[in-house]
Amino acid sequence: MDVSQISAALFITGAIFIMLFFSLLSLGVLRMFQQRFRSGAYSFIGAVVSGVVFGFILNQWFV
Repeated sequence: MDVSQISAALFITGAIFIMLFFSLLSLGVLRMFQQRFRSGAYSFIGAVVSGVVFGFILNQWFV
């Protein structure tokens, strides 16, 4: 697989959103284990929203 065709802007955007998505997801799991369900639900919702925003940005700027 040749990744030399990926632009720097696409790489940075992907890296930021991947870190944001997985950090919110792991924070949500942690909060659920701590039985702080409202905070965990907000983290899960934030992860879903960041995934949707990432898809929208990819569709508008890079496709």
